[in-house]
Amino acid sequence: MAPTKSLVNENRQTTNAVIGVRKGITTRNQKSLANHVGNVDVKQQAIITRETRIKRKADTSPVKGKTIKRSALGNITNAIAKPFGVNLQDPKKAVAKKSQIPSKAVPITKTVTSITTRASQIVTRATKVSKKDDEIIKPVDVVPAPAPPPPTRHITTRRSAGLIELEKSNDSSLYVSALEDIAEEASKKDDKIIKPIDKNDNVTEPETTNASSVIPGQLTVQKLDGTPKRKLPDGVQHDFDAENWRDPYQVSQYAMEIFEYLKSRESLFPIGDYMEKQVCLSTWMRSLLVDWMVEVQESFELNHETLYLAVKLVDLYLTKVTVGKETLQLLGAASLFIASKFDERIPPMVEDFLYICDGAYSQHELIRMEMNVLKVVDFDLGIPLSYRFLRRYARCVKVSMPTLTLARYILEYSLMDYTTISFSDSKIASAALLLALQMKDLGDWTPTLEYYTGYKIQDIRPIVLALNEGLHKKQKDALATVRNKYSHKIFFEVAKVPLKEILNI
Repeated sequence: MAPTKSLVNENRQTTNAVIGVRKGITTRNQKSLANHVGNVDVKQQAIITRETRIKRKADTSPVKGKTIKRSALGNITNAIAKPFGVNLQDPKKAVAKKSQIPSKAVPITKTVTSITTRASQIVTRATKVSKKDDEIIKPVDVVPAPAPPPPTRHITTRRSAGLIELEKSNDSSLYVSALEDIAEEASKKDDKIIKPIDKNDNVTEPETTNASSVIPGQLTVQKLDGTPKRKLPDGVQHDFDAENWRDPYQVSQYAMEIFEYLKSRESLFPIGDYMEKQVCLSTWMRSLLVDWMVEVQESFELNHETLYLAVKLVDLYLTKVTVGKETLQLLGAASLFIASKFDERIPPMVEDFLYICDGAYSQHELIRMEMNVLKVVDFDLGIPLSYRFLRRYARCVKVSMPTLTLARYILEYSLMDYTTISFSDSKIASAALLLALQMKDLGDWTPTLEYYTGYKIQDIRPIVLALNEGLHKKQKDALATVRNKYSHKIFFEVAKVPLKEILNI
């Protein structure tokens, strides 16, 4: 039975569509194929789409034998690149094609004779040019050669091939090595410094050094590393920074400037008498808070700078914001949290501070208080601390470790005293060191201390008296953390040193 005309037409349309797709030509039959052939399987459609992706030759192929420049990182495999669109040939086929082409062998005798004739032509041309030059040049009187210049000191430097080519030309090169430039400037300065020496003076000649032994930039390095000679005031025993000039941990080149800068920043963080504004707080409550903060610092083994910065943050916050009794401990915990993140290598976590508060506050409340404290101080945590000034002054005077620990005890004990909050940090550090020297019978205020601290005895006398009076106050059991801490053998039991009734200042 013969098929109907409709089936024949459908088969013709499908075959035409497939052929059109294979050739890469878009026709209207593709749309009709989607409409008429609705019951085609998914697998057949995938086969059709696969057949459509057939590689097509380029319309215009590049010229054979034409090479393309390769960029620096274009072909990392160092393979021989060919122009785009050229099909790579199989090496076996290429060899077969080469064998089919007859090669024209050139005899060796012909090449040798051509080379010799070429050389003879070049020789004849050279002789003609030399004769012309001899005719042009006139005889010149013989002049004695000038004496050679004195030997100069040369410095060997590594130069690239490009610089060598530039130096061969007569034009002045703009590319000069940095080390060579420094060495030339240093040599000019040395020539200016050298003065003529009289013959009568008995001066030993310096040892000559070979040019190969000179290192580029060596003169500049020696000048930078040289210890400076400062003119110290009368009575100053030694220059601490000059003695430690080569120690990179001391930063002796900038130590004086650093602490002068810290002293200038003390006026940016003023703390006044804020207890009149705080309705719910008292000086006793503040002393309890500081005592608790010392205990937290000791239990977490935090740095002393962390404790001093936290107490500063508490006082700065209370100066500007009124706080209730129930949020005072939260303020102390948030201040410790901020200071530990600023100064500690591995600060405690939020959960640790919530634990030491005995679960009185939530994590949201602690983070909220932390944000408020940072806003009050305008995110400026570079506050000058008395502990840093004390360590600097004690090292400059070269006091012993027990004496320095006694001064630390006096300074840390003063944190609980509300009357000392308005004192300058550099002044209270100087006063604590002087009081420790008085308690140890090691002397008075010396010119060396005056030189490094920048204060005279008149500037710190009232602060020394206030610190001594605070130590003589009756001690309460609730505020015994600092005393117990410095009564340990690790701290040389400095809390047990007898107090001075009368100070020799």
